[in-house]
Amino acid sequence: MTWTLPDGRRVDQLTLTGGGLTAQVLTLGATVQDLRLEGIGHPLVLGCPDPADYLDRGLYLGAIVGRFANRIGGARFTLDGKEYRTDPNFRDRHTLHGGSRGTNRHVWTVEDAQGDSATLTLCLPDGDMGFPGTMTIRAEIALRNGALVFDLSATSDAPTPCNLAHHGYFDLDGNGDVRGHRLRIAADRYLPVDGDLIPLPGKAPVQGTRFDFRQARPIAPGEYDHNFCLSDGPVARRVVAELTGQTGLRMQIETDRPGLQLYDGPHFDGLPGLDGRRYGRFAGVALETQGWPDAPNRPDFPDAILRPGQTYRHHAAYRFSG
Repeated sequence: MTWTLPDGRRVDQLTLTGGGLTAQVLTLGATVQDLRLEGIGHPLVLGCPDPADYLDRGLYLGAIVGRFANRIGGARFTLDGKEYRTDPNFRDRHTLHGGSRGTNRHVWTVEDAQGDSATLTLCLPDGDMGFPGTMTIRAEIALRNGALVFDLSATSDAPTPCNLAHHGYFDLDGNGDVRGHRLRIAADRYLPVDGDLIPLPGKAPVQGTRFDFRQARPIAPGEYDHNFCLSDGPVARRVVAELTGQTGLRMQIETDRPGLQLYDGPHFDGLPGLDGRRYGRFAGVALETQGWPDAPNRPDFPDAILRPGQTYRHHAAYRFSG
């Protein structure tokens, strides 16, 4: 299927099938628009039937976000002694998900598409949204062994921040409120934030706080938008979190990234969704594998600078079971 956006750009829909899953992937933002599991009567993710909504009320929904996912405080950073000012698209003073024209707003190029996988590419020019370096991004999205799998890579011809993330929202029960889902996160620290959701100095223990998900418990009462510190740098692939719906459907998350952003969607206000749904508050939960937010301004955080000759690599798998 093909759509034309209001600005005239063409958006194609790719259908992937494998491992008991079926996904619809859009070239706009390399977005997972829909995801179904055999034997389950509802979609597992939130999605917009009209791709134009991904440019407005459905911003970031299911997309690959970057070139720097999450926030850069003050919309500026200093790299190798030079200060760069980036697009202040969050509260007019910080940069969120790469700026107002981040990767989610671009139409990606299909490099390859097979039955159970698709590879999409995108090139961001030097100076785009204030970031240095021409960055080439490659995203392989696949359905394998009951999992939605992302293998992301990037190169740049100049030093630049790089942090990509899949920004999908999940609802394993299909009832429009994820606060009853049980969540486990393998992290004993998280990043406290200020009123603008920029990390404060230091890391805080989860013990004794509402951020302690080391043992599975309900997401309720909600209102999370925080990074959980999985490690102090990239490590081998491992299971870092598990989400279980009230129906018993379970999703395990595997990654090699050092952070996991938990956001439970309190901003949804009736967005038209899949199968005639309307997404209200807490309709889906985002669990974004990533680097740590504001890392370009925080030398104590895992390094998030991609340099010429290096390749950024990011693996994430969302595995479903009954």
